[in-house]
Amino acid sequence: MSLVKYILRRLLALIPVLFGTMTLTFILSRLMPGDPAFLLLRAQSVPHINPTLIAQKRHELGLDQPIINQYFKYFSDLFKGNWGLSVSVSKGTPVWDLIMRRLPRTIDLTIFSILIASYLGIKIGIISATHRNKARDTIFRGIALIGVSIPVFFLGLLLQFFLGYKVKIFPTVGYKQIQYPDPPFITGFFLIDSLFGGYFYLVIDYLWHITMPVFCLAFVTIAGIVRQTRSSMLEVLQQDYVRTARAKGCKEKDVIHTHALKNALIPTATVICLNFASLLSGAVLTETTFDIDGIGLTLVSSIRYQDYWVINGVVFVITIIFVLTTLITDVLYGFLDPRIRF
Repeated sequence: MSLVKYILRRLLALIPVLFGTMTLTFILSRLMPGDPAFLLLRAQSVPHINPTLIAQKRHELGLDQPIINQYFKYFSDLFKGNWGLSVSVSKGTPVWDLIMRRLPRTIDLTIFSILIASYLGIKIGIISATHRNKARDTIFRGIALIGVSIPVFFLGLLLQFFLGYKVKIFPTVGYKQIQYPDPPFITGFFLIDSLFGGYFYLVIDYLWHITMPVFCLAFVTIAGIVRQTRSSMLEVLQQDYVRTARAKGCKEKDVIHTHALKNALIPTATVICLNFASLLSGAVLTETTFDIDGIGLTLVSSIRYQDYWVINGVVFVITIIFVLTTLITDVLYGFLDPRIRF
């Protein structure tokens, strides 16, 4: 089977996952307390809200129709991009614009943290495997155990207290100084827009603000990568072809990095890709702890303030991210291991 046919088959197979997730979101959103029509009127600052106005708004939104009609309209609006307006998170703002404005901040945190975690996690995992049960291995395994065990929000609070309030090295909340304006919109990414606009002071300030959130995400992500890389390397190093390479006189460095590492990276790639999808879908606890307006904090705020339209839009985006990341992970296997055929 060709790669293109495989991708098409996987996309078709993942469609039920998308529909199932969005159906569950539709059901749960309808079970939430509160009246969306009333919230939308309040967001629009309509004076003297009365039952007549609420009934009219419910009719405009189609909330007075049978539930099955609402269900099909819900899916139709999602796929047409008609995601409605935010009623509380950002009053009156189109949901699509809100998500596209806040998603780049989560992407920044994700890319920085996953790059750091992947590089250090693989390196540490290799060192730990090649020094099995020695001092280095014990130390790295202990650090990895801490990373797996510690909640990310608790780590964030510790960093805020010691590095933010006590030592006062890093800012504790936000992604920039309050008095600094956002750079002119070009791509939506704060760092890139600041560079293109020549606002280099915003670049430094932005990197300074996201240092602690990135460290939190990278630290808890490194732990899983280290444990998986170590386990995979230990298994691969016992294989016959590795012993043969050593018997032929290959340098140990070449044995590790040329013969063993590529095969050991297959399960590690799964961990990295799934962590990337998880972080990109919203580093909820980290963004909430450091008060960064990313997609995670947006989801939390929309649930807290019963903003149904934002909930639907964010869940839709998160589902697509997970679906595509799963597909990319499976395709990546073929490049890491030539024995895998699609």
